[in-house]
Amino acid sequence: MRTIRLLALMLLPLAALYSWQAKGHHAFSAEFDKEAPVSLEGVVTKVEWINPHAWIHLDVTGGDGSTVAWMVEGGTPNTLLRGGVNKNSVPIGTSIKVRGYQAKDKRCAPACKANGRDLTFSDGRKVFMGSSGTGAPKDGSDPRDRR
Repeated sequence: MRTIRLLALMLLPLAALYSWQAKGHHAFSAEFDKEAPVSLEGVVTKVEWINPHAWIHLDVTGGDGSTVAWMVEGGTPNTLLRGGVNKNSVPIGTSIKVRGYQAKDKRCAPACKANGRDLTFSDGRKVFMGSSGTGAPKDGSDPRDRR
């Protein structure tokens, strides 16, 4: 009994150290609204190749000429790599189209947020952004939906 207690006390700091990672991941339905599809066309301003999800930032110009900043969540870097996308695939300044779903809170501070389903490059090449999970719509963009 004493050994188990000692082992638990030794592991507790380790568990606390890694607990911040568990908080970062979420299901699609926790943050994004499958009833609020968005189609964005803009210029890439930043790419964050980080876990648990990669983010592509883009400036979208509206019909009135105003520019709105968007943050588009993709899948994990590993998922994107398996789909043929790497951190150099979407350089800053590239014009892209993204189809996805807006965040439930609809706030646009500091930027509007969306979950990206597919990304289309100016040459017509289309890739799945790899973000799916609990509550994500089966909209045909995830190649795994077709099985």
